[in-house]
Amino acid sequence: MFSFTPRPSQAEILAYRDGKMGISAVPGSGKTHTLSALAAEIISRGELGPDQEVLIVTLVNSAVDNFSSRVSGFIQACGLLPHIGYRVRTLHGLAHDIVREKPALVGLEERFNIIDEREADFIRKDAVQAWLQAHPNALEDTLDPEMEETKRDWVRRVQLPELVESLAKSFIRSAKDRRMAPEDMRRALESQPATLPLAEMGCQIYTNYQRALTYRGAVDFDDLIRLALRLLELDSEYLERLRYRWPYILEDEAQDSSLLQEQILRLLADSAGNPSTGSRRGWVRVGDPNQAIFETFTTASPQYLIDFIHEKKVSYRELPDSGRSQQSIIDLANQLIKWVNNEHPEPEARNALTIPYIHPTTPDDPQPNPPVNPDGVKLIGTKYTADEEIDAVTKSIAKWLSENQGGTVAALVPDNTRGEKLVEAIKRRNIDYIENLRSTSSTRATAGALSSVVAYLADPQSASKLARAFQVWRRVLRSGDDRERETYKHISELLRKCHEIEAFLAPRPDWDWLAGLGSFESEETMRELGGFREVVRRWQGATLLPINQMILTLAQDLFTEVADLALAHKLALVLRQASDDHADWRLPELTGELDVIARNERRFIGFSHDDSGFNPEMYKGKVVVTTMHKAKGLEWDRVYLMSVNNYDFPSLQSFDRYIAEKKFIRNNINLEAEALGQLESLTVNSEYAWYEEGVATRQARLDYVKERLRLLYVGITRARRELVMTWNSGRTGEQTQAIPFAALEGWWESKKNG
Repeated sequence: MFSFTPRPSQAEILAYRDGKMGISAVPGSGKTHTLSALAAEIISRGELGPDQEVLIVTLVNSAVDNFSSRVSGFIQACGLLPHIGYRVRTLHGLAHDIVREKPALVGLEERFNIIDEREADFIRKDAVQAWLQAHPNALEDTLDPEMEETKRDWVRRVQLPELVESLAKSFIRSAKDRRMAPEDMRRALESQPATLPLAEMGCQIYTNYQRALTYRGAVDFDDLIRLALRLLELDSEYLERLRYRWPYILEDEAQDSSLLQEQILRLLADSAGNPSTGSRRGWVRVGDPNQAIFETFTTASPQYLIDFIHEKKVSYRELPDSGRSQQSIIDLANQLIKWVNNEHPEPEARNALTIPYIHPTTPDDPQPNPPVNPDGVKLIGTKYTADEEIDAVTKSIAKWLSENQGGTVAALVPDNTRGEKLVEAIKRRNIDYIENLRSTSSTRATAGALSSVVAYLADPQSASKLARAFQVWRRVLRSGDDRERETYKHISELLRKCHEIEAFLAPRPDWDWLAGLGSFESEETMRELGGFREVVRRWQGATLLPINQMILTLAQDLFTEVADLALAHKLALVLRQASDDHADWRLPELTGELDVIARNERRFIGFSHDDSGFNPEMYKGKVVVTTMHKAKGLEWDRVYLMSVNNYDFPSLQSFDRYIAEKKFIRNNINLEAEALGQLESLTVNSEYAWYEEGVATRQARLDYVKERLRLLYVGITRARRELVMTWNSGRTGEQTQAIPFAALEGWWESKKNG
């Protein structure tokens, strides 16, 4: 019936008729293909009414298009009309569909607004800053008492605001996932005999954040999901209508389900598997708990899928066959599961990975595994410094690309910062590359250049910012020959020491800084300074324009490449939107928005492959640099896994350090985890909240260790033919090889020699 020949495990799933079914799918097993075929199979049976649909719920927007095209193709192969009989939605999209039919029932206007993550960040940041200003000393007792006063002042100004912003984001999301409104939290806090200061802080920020949303007549994405569930609970008639509309629910990436997603889908699929209803209904959940890598400080958990699979009346199936990787890579991934289950030094972490193991496909399979090649697996135990690791990997990439012209290759890094450093090294070697990071180097460079100039225009008496603006204007400081670099470096130093900026930019006959240099500097220096003065005057005139026009004016002086000018145009639109949303913002605040993009702290919409999906096959002959998280769902012929040390992959040992724990916080406590621990204690069904400092930090460490084991598994299973794993000793030289890496290396050596 369909355009593919199903494997036996896939055929079992396609034979599904109704009820609840849970499916565990290994990497590369074709779960999306199978789920799409199942949707088409249900539609082709002719059991759906003209006003009924198969509802497919998936994780990200790019998967929506992928599912839609595949289901459409299968339906057409059956001789049916495409795009009829099914609906594909993310959870947010589904929640919007539900709420928009009856918004008034949950207190919303007919044309309510939904703010995106960028605007939510703005509002939350404002709420955090207001709280910090009102409570300047509230967090003093969380700081390390041994910290020097000069550093303490820096922490208060720079580090604490960033930490509180991150804490507030996870706190508010967790509160909404628990369906706890600010007023509910306030009542719970007031009933406690002891204070919970972090929960108190979170409650106040949450209250101000929600007040700002209400003022705008808007909801955020988390509100949308919460209100969708509330609407289903309030209106039983509407719920029954939706149950009729979507008799079958197919859920993809179920290992990343949140509590609210679980509750919404349970309501919609409530009668699935109940023969007394007299009609066929079903809920199929597909996922891989071993690929649950988005759980730390989020509301998602693979446990929802695991518990579902073990429920009574749930049929369990596996998709264990994968044609993605050669046998040696499959063996390595399976060994990681075995080692974690049986030998991980922390017993509580031994359930981080679960079976099924990955099975290779049969020789006659349409997707046969690549040829077995033990030499394609290279676990390099050499202790590199951070720079040495990058150098070794870039050399290896250059050699491999020269010998494998049509191959695909990726370097997977633990975070965006490490990715940026690798990209810089790759550029120095003139290696063709593609970035799949939060933002590209060209975006960061363009935003950074504009930010430097706008920063000066916002503070026109700053000699250091004027010098930086000159450096941006004369980019040969980085790309010119030695003589040019020295000339412009000298000019930059002259500007940095200019104590009277007006005497340079608006001189009088008796007050001219540039004229005073005439007898000491070369003609070239004087000519450059004179030209720069005219440019700065033009920039200052542009500050009278709307922000988007000002950015475009600056771009004409700063960039010549079409790509840079196009990026500047996009950035101008972003800043115009920010300016429209925040009428009180001036140049300093808008400079901050450019800084966020330049520092790679927020994805720049429109310049990320997340918007439309990422296809490695489009970049043959180039190295893809991406994080291990963003590599999920992708595959390459050769994969480099970098920085597999005990900092990026800790094992809950006494010598391990954790990314979320800040050195300036006392006793190594994780402030974000402790805030969520206090929040959770408020939701316990008891007279008083139970909270003990340190318990949440320890649990957060365990959760992080388990997530990183799954991340390592994901990294390994991205490779089709060859895998290279390396580690480095970190910035200070204190990091060691990650324990799971050492275990795999030892096992691999014994396997090769045995």
